[in-house]
Amino acid sequence: MDQPALFDLDPDDAATPHTDAAVPDWSRRVGVFDLETTGIDVTGDRVVTAHVGVLDGTGAVVQAQDWLADPGVEIPDAAAAVHGVTTEYARAHGRPAADVVAEVTAALRALFEAGVPVVAYNAPYDFSLLAHECRRHGVAEIARPEPVIDPLVLDKALDRYRRGKRTLTAVAAHYAVALEDAHEAASDAVAAGRVALALAQRYATALPASAVELHTRQIGWARDQAESLTEYFVRIGRIDPADTLDGSWPIRART
Repeated sequence: MDQPALFDLDPDDAATPHTDAAVPDWSRRVGVFDLETTGIDVTGDRVVTAHVGVLDGTGAVVQAQDWLADPGVEIPDAAAAVHGVTTEYARAHGRPAADVVAEVTAALRALFEAGVPVVAYNAPYDFSLLAHECRRHGVAEIARPEPVIDPLVLDKALDRYRRGKRTLTAVAAHYAVALEDAHEAASDAVAAGRVALALAQRYATALPASAVELHTRQIGWARDQAESLTEYFVRIGRIDPADTLDGSWPIRART
């Protein structure tokens, strides 16, 4: 399969300042990334579908690629009910998982090397699962994905006391971003990217212009959010006081 132009980006173009001084420079162009998988265990579950793309500052899709993998294991009915891909369909139409994992990783690496920030909603899930898939299939992983933009972390930090769910569907609706096919990798990735751009517009003065600086701030925000959620779960008896939620970001600590 020919690699798309997505894999051959110009770092100088990515670094060009935004023409609109009212919004952060990083919002001129963002990568987007999402996985749909066999389950929610980042160490043991597998990639089923993936999307990597690029949006311009208006949220328009300018580059994109989708993948369908045969994960090599049964896709549980519960997972298939979410993303619509059954074991039979993946076996008939999916490509070898090792090839898909290698190509998705290469696409992301190209974006990072070009200085393009990659948006991923709840980034530690997608990047951690992909890292474990890389180890499983002998693919060189991206040990330190950077810069990453996680709209979930940003939304919690910038609108901390808003009531309601923080799922992608709920947050997209809050920022008036269309999400027509939730739990479809391309739709989720693009919606997350547009939510990030909406956040850049709404909170321009609170966000750094540099994607690298924003990445660093999110590390601290994610840690603080995990600590706060841990305290809440302990208080309501959901977890034991000796337990803590993993606040490492954008990739979970190795297990």
